[in-house]
Amino acid sequence: MAQSVGAIVEKATESDALARARLRAALLPDLLVEAQKIANSVTTGWHGRRRRGIGDTFWQFRPYDLGESLARIDWRRSARDDAITIRDQEWEAAHTVWVWANNGASMLYKSHMADVSKQSRALVIALATAETLARSGERVGWPGVTRALSSRSAAERIATDLTNSTQADDIVFPNTAMVSPRSEVVVVSDFLDPLENITRNLLDLAERGIRGSLVQVIDPAEEHFPYGGRTEFIDPQTGQKLTIGRAENVVEDYQRLFQSRQTFLADQCRKLGWFHIIHHTDRPASTALTALHERLSGQIGLVA
Repeated sequence: MAQSVGAIVEKATESDALARARLRAALLPDLLVEAQKIANSVTTGWHGRRRRGIGDTFWQFRPYDLGESLARIDWRRSARDDAITIRDQEWEAAHTVWVWANNGASMLYKSHMADVSKQSRALVIALATAETLARSGERVGWPGVTRALSSRSAAERIATDLTNSTQADDIVFPNTAMVSPRSEVVVVSDFLDPLENITRNLLDLAERGIRGSLVQVIDPAEEHFPYGGRTEFIDPQTGQKLTIGRAENVVEDYQRLFQSRQTFLADQCRKLGWFHIIHHTDRPASTALTALHERLSGQIGLVA
């Protein structure tokens, strides 16, 4: 019995997804080493989750603020200093953060303007984030691959599980069914899928009380459109082709649409209390990790 065209396309797509999963597995050992180096360089001088909160470890004395509980006053210190003083404890409640990097077909793109593919950079950012969070005592997991781990070796465990995973990875947004309210989600992707799909996913998470950050990895060519003359473009997801006779004639329209898309994503994240971070693959990965750390600092207690 002859196969339908739809069945053939479906099998080809599944095969491509498996090929990308194998490629990712081959890259992971080196990318993990790079991620750990980046985490080392970025976290130099940081002191983990040093933030006042619930715990047994003393952090600091500070002046009493009107309205605070009287039970927090250190009366002995207050008598000695002749001023009402609060004894703060260090924050010791670990949070759960789920990190995920898109491994779809579009992530394989690498232009002449970048040194690495979007896939490689996204994985490094995700693993470096996991490494940094694990060092700070947070629980870190990868949706669909690992549970949330409270371990200094969480990033290594995630990389190992990703390497051994045989599941075809062709989704553009993580399955977050296992993510509980008050957790954090860090999604690293190019976010080139339809905006209505992205918005729907963000609304679903926000309604469940989940906070997060979108780290958008962009090849500089995708933003600047450095093409001229007759150019053929191929959709990496569907294989559809588009040929433009004079590509230079559409540069301004393309750049305007691309910027409008970025503004829309940023606005959606802002409305939901999420963060939108843009990272270009011609920049060091450490810039994305630093920006992400600054945003997570105010959410889960990481303080530089």
